[in-house]
Amino acid sequence: MILAYGYYRYPYYSYYWDPTYVLVLIGLVICLGASALVNSTMRRYSRVKNAAGMTGEEAARRILDSEGLYQVQIECLNAGQGDHYDPRSQTVRLSYENYHGASVTAVSVAAHECGHAIQHSREYAPLKFRTALVPVVNISSTLAMPLILLGVLLSFNQTLIQIGIWAFALSLLFQLVTLPVEFNASARAVAKVEQYGFLTVQEQSGCKKVLTAAALTYVAAVASSALQLLRLVLLFGGGNRRRD
Repeated sequence: MILAYGYYRYPYYSYYWDPTYVLVLIGLVICLGASALVNSTMRRYSRVKNAAGMTGEEAARRILDSEGLYQVQIECLNAGQGDHYDPRSQTVRLSYENYHGASVTAVSVAAHECGHAIQHSREYAPLKFRTALVPVVNISSTLAMPLILLGVLLSFNQTLIQIGIWAFALSLLFQLVTLPVEFNASARAVAKVEQYGFLTVQEQSGCKKVLTAAALTYVAAVASSALQLLRLVLLFGGGNRRRD
């Protein structure tokens, strides 16, 4: 969410372009670039059928069973829904395309989500920390911008503004913690795909490209949030905006 104002003049707003909008634009370009890369990479390898003819569901089941995670269920989502692992119900959820598909992308994504299940079973520290942050971040991400806006409306009340900025920073911390979780899950996925021979050597190269592109979206999100946090600090952190 982007603040819609660049300057406050009591008792009304004065909208104008300020140099900090450059940070927002840079973040937007980074996110759009990462999104375009992952979409094109996944589409490319979703058209490449793996030599074993193995579906994402089959790959996931074999990985989970080989790890002794028989209790972890695999569910098929509707077309277009995002793949994920739900630690509460211990369920790997795959999109319709990746559940039924026998492509390099399907196996790669399924293996990645199984990587999260393995992290959960082994109490991987960054995953535990991220899970602990979820309830707090759900609140902070909701309140960050309203608190900053309220602080601005109340003649630049620095207490409210600073609380809002710290709440936004907590959301950034959550994204930073997510990075090792995602990269580790991808590393586990590649290792399992190679270990069990799900993909040929050439297909494994495609698997790595798919997972790397997906991981870059998280890096882009961190960069974008960091730039927005910098903008908030520049605009409001020093208390340099005052009521005339």
